[in-house]
Amino acid sequence: MAVTLEARRLGYGYPGRAVGRNLDLALAPGEVLCVLGPNGGGKTTLFRTLLGLLPAQEGEVLLLGSPLEALPRAEIARRMGYVPQGSGAPFAFTVHENVLMGRTAHIGLFAAPGAADREAADRAIEALGIGALSARVLTELSGGERQLAMIARALAQGARALVLDEPTASLDFGNQVRVLRQIRRLAAEGYAVVFSTHDPGQAFLAASRVLLLAQGGALRQGPPADVVTADNLRAVYGVEVRIAAVDGARACLPVL
Repeated sequence: MAVTLEARRLGYGYPGRAVGRNLDLALAPGEVLCVLGPNGGGKTTLFRTLLGLLPAQEGEVLLLGSPLEALPRAEIARRMGYVPQGSGAPFAFTVHENVLMGRTAHIGLFAAPGAADREAADRAIEALGIGALSARVLTELSGGERQLAMIARALAQGARALVLDEPTASLDFGNQVRVLRQIRRLAAEGYAVVFSTHDPGQAFLAASRVLLLAQGGALRQGPPADVVTADNLRAVYGVEVRIAAVDGARACLPVL
């Protein structure tokens, strides 16, 4: 199977400070990688490196087979969409206007969006099930509705890889479920998805693989049942956790 996003012996961090070393990962269409780790464990730094916003300190990142460092920013945007943490709404754009901005990588610097761009935005909005919100202003939406609008914007780019940095942070339970449901649906449609979270239980709900980060890089990587274990979570978070079976599924229960 073709690989959408790949890291080979990747070292990542900031000038003068290494965060992670020797990371290998390969994400194919239809796969969801959940990245877990404590605050300061390197999740956002890793994501910024996978996106080309930070240069790799060692190794390389490949996007649809091409070295990331060889791709112009516009081409990276056409291949990979990004939803950062806490995507706020500082300006009163409508949902449709916001999603249409995802087409920037496909049009010239001073060109106006055309009919094809508007159709791509409409398709992304409908794909996320938020057509009724198209004319609504972002600042008036709930956190969950706004997060779905930001994911639609990433889809409008035409990208086949999606990087979502804590997409359920600060959302209520219902909106967390809606976002996770969309992640699963996108994977079923052939997207390669990477998302991070502070809730290990979400790995069981939405991921096909898990990358568990600690200081210094990857601690474990593999299927959720192999990585999200009581021993591994204790090693990373320093708390006792029980993994319980519930109606054939797994859940993480903290031991208080």
